[in-house]
Amino acid sequence: MLQLNLHQTLGQLELAVKLDIPNKGVTAIFGRSGAGKSSLINLVAGLSTPQKGYIRLNQQTLFDSEQGLNLAPEKRKIGYVFQEHRLFPHYTVEKNLKYGYKRSDSTHFLQIVQLLGIEHLLTRFPASLSGGEKQRVAIGRALLSEPQLLLMDEPLSALDLPRKHELMNYLSKLAAQIEIPILYVSHSLDEIIRLADNLILLEQGKVTLFDSVTNVWHHPAFMAWQPDSQKVSLLELTIHSYQPTYKMVGLNLGTQQIWINETPHYQIGDKLRITIASKDVSISLEKPNQSSIRNILQGKIMQIIEQSERVDIAVLVDNYTIWASISLWSFDELALKEGQNVYLQVKSVSL
Repeated sequence: MLQLNLHQTLGQLELAVKLDIPNKGVTAIFGRSGAGKSSLINLVAGLSTPQKGYIRLNQQTLFDSEQGLNLAPEKRKIGYVFQEHRLFPHYTVEKNLKYGYKRSDSTHFLQIVQLLGIEHLLTRFPASLSGGEKQRVAIGRALLSEPQLLLMDEPLSALDLPRKHELMNYLSKLAAQIEIPILYVSHSLDEIIRLADNLILLEQGKVTLFDSVTNVWHHPAFMAWQPDSQKVSLLELTIHSYQPTYKMVGLNLGTQQIWINETPHYQIGDKLRITIASKDVSISLEKPNQSSIRNILQGKIMQIIEQSERVDIAVLVDNYTIWASISLWSFDELALKEGQNVYLQVKSVSL
């Protein structure tokens, strides 16, 4: 576990953070520019020093102002992946990876190389690599130092969209397989939804929310961070069946189910996080028959929010909240009310 109790004045910003971060999985730090996200992980890494407080990692004290203890960065057993790859240009990929690698056997080295898909790059130099390849090498080098904690500061921010998607696939696999916690700074909700287990919302140097990603997403205090144009439902569901003929995967939604396109690398029993845009959900008073839409769910209206040009409706489906957005005309025509039973037609689901 990473235990933090930190206080630091940064110009006009007063950073004050008290957290116990789990010893496994990805914990994302999210907030506006200038909220103190990068400053916080720099304090953890030892690149800057708090004015008071403590930092403890797996019961080892890294910093304690009262004890006058402040371990140097290289003694903290922490890996750090920056926005820029920071590779040595005159070293091959293999030499970059082995910089600081202490083991004499090659087994662990080969495991990390294969996990990140960089075995074919070992003899090349950084100048010949794409941005995504450079970041994979940087991540590999950090992991080969055998850290007890991995810090990642906006590792995808300098990449174009195809490279971001490519690296996110590797990061998803990495997070599932390594046994150390990852502290991940990002301003991208897409990255956080895809990669993180827990989410810290940092505002003006203070922790506003800290919980699982799905719990933070549905918290009223987080609504301001979601798109104004529509509501987005975030669900974490278990794969329970597979339809091989049409290459579809069925997810448990309480007593109901939702079908999505086949997803590689996942098996029955695995959990998947999906998003549903409210504009892709329509409402019917009766169960539609002979519809081309596969996902038809029964639920109860829990909340109605009238906007200037639409109505947002929260529907409880077996303890999961799914939002639908319909026109004012449709809302008046259907005469919808809170507590009413309705059917949802879900036209599109995203992973």
